[in-house]
Amino acid sequence: MSAFTSLVDLRWVDLDAQGHVNNALVADYLQEARVQWLQSGANVHLLGESTMVVSHQLEYLGPIGFSTDPVRIEVAVGPVGAARFQLAYTLTQGGRECARGRSVLCLFDYRANRVRRMTGAERAWFAEQSIELAPMPSLGRWRVGEQAHEHDFHVRWSDVDAYGHVNNVRVFDYVAEARVRMNPDQDGPHRMAAAAEAGITWMVARQDVDYLDQILLRPQPYRVRTAIGRIGRTSVTTVAEVVDPLDGRVLVRTRTVVVSGDRSGRPVPLPELMLDAGRLWPAEEY
Repeated sequence: MSAFTSLVDLRWVDLDAQGHVNNALVADYLQEARVQWLQSGANVHLLGESTMVVSHQLEYLGPIGFSTDPVRIEVAVGPVGAARFQLAYTLTQGGRECARGRSVLCLFDYRANRVRRMTGAERAWFAEQSIELAPMPSLGRWRVGEQAHEHDFHVRWSDVDAYGHVNNVRVFDYVAEARVRMNPDQDGPHRMAAAAEAGITWMVARQDVDYLDQILLRPQPYRVRTAIGRIGRTSVTTVAEVVDPLDGRVLVRTRTVVVSGDRSGRPVPLPELMLDAGRLWPAEEY
């Protein structure tokens, strides 16, 4: 079966300070495409009651500018198991490929708080669309160690979705906010301000997210712990985890590849500020 095609409208407010669609909004677009795909067939009943995102892999191939024309997203189904399935996405704008991604989702019984198996009919609908998918390149095996930058945040009411927990897309925001605040020079400007002064543009090239437990609305803050993994000439891999300070549980793990560019988007050597961050908060490879 051919891939499902989704058209997702852009909003002017989707643009960030660098003048293009923010990387977290790309994950939101893929979510909209995924919802449209589910609404198109026999498993529409799973929306709002029975699906949970397990992981994302997103590769950003080029900037998405504002347009009154929608972006085009092709959704394909990969391997289908007893309780989970994988999706692949290709996002294009004006015929140009801008992003591609993978998502793993499972069926989840929110009342019983456990994964549930698909019925025969549910699995058949997924399986009849299933195709073989090439794996995306690995970002390596990294974890946050003892030395890490820490940023506390509060969940907003609007972060919570129809399932009663924080929507998976909002995690991209939490990790990005923590990444912006990584500043070895506590008396200097934050990283984005320092980059702007130096004529540097930060470009997210890849993000992988693994969801381990639910994040809920509550008065107490959660915490993002961020460290620096692989350091190249023009790019760096940041490694982050969202933890619950009340009991120490790790709720989310992420890996993000960030590229240092000039104002035209051409890669340039990493600034000293990021190299200092790598020395101060090194991630552990395993």
